[in-house]
This record gives sequence, C-alpha cells and structure tokens, in this order.
Amino acid sequence: MELKFTKKLGALSQRQRRSFAAICAAGFFNNYDGALLSLAIEQIQHGLAVSEKTLGRMASVITLGSLLAPIITSQADRRGRRQLLFLTFAMFSLLSGLTAFARGVPAFVILKFLTITFSSAEGAIALVILVEEMNADVRGLAVGMLGAISAGGFALAAIGFAMIEVVPFGWRGLFALAFIPILLVIPLWKLLPESNRYESTTKAMAPGSFFDPFRALLSSYPERFAMVAAVMFLNAMGGTPAGLLQSKFLQEVHGWTPGNVSTLIFLGGGIGILGNIIAGNLSDLIGRRFPGAIALILAPAMWALFFRSSGSIMVAAWVGSLFAQTSASTILNAFSAELFPTSHRSTAQSAIAVAGTLGGSAGLMLESLLYGVIGNHWRAVTILMSASVAAAIIVAIFFPETAGSELESISPERTRLSRSYQRGARARKAAA
Repeated sequence: MELKFTKKLGALSQRQRRSFAAICAAGFFNNYDGALLSLAIEQIQHGLAVSEKTLGRMASVITLGSLLAPIITSQADRRGRRQLLFLTFAMFSLLSGLTAFARGVPAFVILKFLTITFSSAEGAIALVILVEEMNADVRGLAVGMLGAISAGGFALAAIGFAMIEVVPFGWRGLFALAFIPILLVIPLWKLLPESNRYESTTKAMAPGSFFDPFRALLSSYPERFAMVAAVMFLNAMGGTPAGLLQSKFLQEVHGWTPGNVSTLIFLGGGIGILGNIIAGNLSDLIGRRFPGAIALILAPAMWALFFRSSGSIMVAAWVGSLFAQTSASTILNAFSAELFPTSHRSTAQSAIAVAGTLGGSAGLMLESLLYGVIGNHWRAVTILMSASVAAAIIVAIFFPETAGSELESISPERTRLSRSYQRGARARKAAA
C-alpha cells in the first residue's frame, strides 16, 4: 500500500504538481483564518463583551457569510477558475486582517461575515481545480493531501494562540497577520495554470448568462444535489458546535491554558490529520461509500467521549474525533466535486458548502436554545451530534460509487448549453 501511495504521487505531471502547490498554499492560509475564531473564541468573547447566550447566535450569523459564496463561484464556471480563485484569496486575506481593527460586535460580525463569504468561495474553487486536474486513480488521495497540508494553517494558528498573552494586542494581533498572504497573490498566479477541463468544456458550451450555472445545477442532477446537501447539512449541524466550543471547554472545565490547548492541537492534531491522507488513499483503493459512512459514525462517538471524560482518555478521544472528522471531510469533499459536471461544478461545490453552513448555523442556534434549557454547553453539544449518524446512513445507502471513474463518466453534461447535449436533443426530436 505504501509503495502504491508513493508511486501515485510520483506519477503527477509537472503541471499537476504546480496546481497542487498553489492550491495547497491558498488552503493553508484559509485554514489559518478559520481556526482563529474557534481557538480564540473565549478571548474574543471577553474582548467584545459577548454574553454566553449571545455567543452561539453571533457565531451562527458569522457562518452565514458563505450564503453569498455561490454568487462568486458561479462566475468561476463562466469566467475561469484561476482568476476567481485569486480574487477570493486576496479578499478574504484583506477582510480577515481588517477584523483586527473591529471596535465592537457589529463591526466584528460584519467583517467576519464577509471574510467567510470569500474564504468559502476560495475553498470551493480550489477544490474544484484540484479534482479537475488530478487523474482518476489519485483524486481521493489528492483531496486528502490538500486537507492535511491545509491543516498546517490550523497548526500555525495554534502556535499563535499559544502566545496570545504576549502577542501585541492579543487576538487582534493574530488576525492582523492575515494581511501577509496578500503578498503571495502574484507569485501564486504565475504558478497556477487554468483548469484543463474548464478550458475544454468552455469550447464545448454555447454562451450563457449570469444565472445559467444555477439553472444547470437545479435541472441537471437535482436528486444528487439534494442528497449531498442533506448530508452536509446534517454533518455540520452535529459537528460545528463541538468544533467551536472545544477550546472553551478545555479552558473552562479543565483549567487548560491557551498553551495547553495549542500543544494538544499541534501534537495531537498531527496524528488526527492523518485521517485526510489515509481516508483519501483508502477511498481510491476500495471505494468512498463504506469508509465515508464509518467515519461519519465514529466522529460524533469520539466527540461525545471527549466532552464526557478527562485526562488521557479525553485527549485520545479528541485525537480520534479529529481523525474521523478529517476522514469524513475528505471523502465528502471528493463526492461533492465528482458528482457534478464541469459546466457548473464550482457552483455546485459552493452551494453544497452553503448547505453545510446552514447546518452549522442551525446547530449553533439549537445549541444556544438547548443551553437555555439545560444550562450546560457540553450536554447540548452531545445531543446534537446524533445528526451525523443520519448523514452516515444516507451515504451508505444512496450515494453512487465514484472511485476510479473519470469525471465525464460520473457526471455527463446535461445542461442545455452543452453543444453535445443540444445535438443529442435535436437528434431525438428528429427521430420522433
């Protein structure tokens, strides 16, 4: 297995390696920004004087920023992946840096909301480029490698969080560091080529309007979209509250310092993120459905153990939950990009991410309501995790297998703008 793993990576062309490097760099800094809100949530709460009952609602509103992302990503299906990727990369870096200067809750929420809009769009476009550029036998592994390398951004945020008490201006200083990636836009632009599949598909498509990617999404494979969106919604509803409150739990309940939390994330996370690589490679070898369903069940089980234990068992449960969570994320990300045609793949990927955001937002809202009833964040989080089990059942029973198949055979073009589809429609009409 290790030999095949190494051979598959070594077989990548120079073009594929360039694409992979540029996409991973963008993902690294995207994860840094996303990690800060989760890690420093308690410090942000105190700094902005946010009450316990308001905390979940504030986080919920911020995550809704991804609702606007499909407007951006749809244009990656019309104008090109490359230019939209770097536009979103530059914008989320700028907005994240400006968050350091927020003087109150409204300004913080607005800036983070817009940051989420562009970071969500960037993540969707980056994943689409990667899936379109990789060979069929290595797509799962490539998605897993992207997740693992991008997790380095979380590790960087954890290192910064460990020094939050000495970093100038605390959490604000950590957000200000997000300005730095703007300097990489031009070098990465030169490194990353446009997606081959996008270029070839554009030649095979008739000119379309602004909303055509959305029309194609709703008309080409509506049942697939509903199915994948439901899984993303349920999984996020169960997992988002746990991910957001993990640092707060360790600091408040177990008296951990920011340095202790960062050590767990840096060392234990190094083991946990192997789930990306192992699940990606395994899904290429034996298929995606079974490993995906198992990971979706194990993740909430490990989270429940984490919130109900202490000491070494709690640490082991956290590592196990991260391993299962990254495994499930890798497989679901591969599915969400593979199950839709090139003509609207970016739109679909972002729209599915919106479903996940709505699920996460719903989970945070429900957590706030449950907290008001039972007065305990950790019990509320545990109750919500059952939603991920429902997601596992859908994957196991209803998802088609995609491993090892070419994208064109998994999801042929059905949009009315496809010239081949138009020719087929005319032929069917003539035959009738």
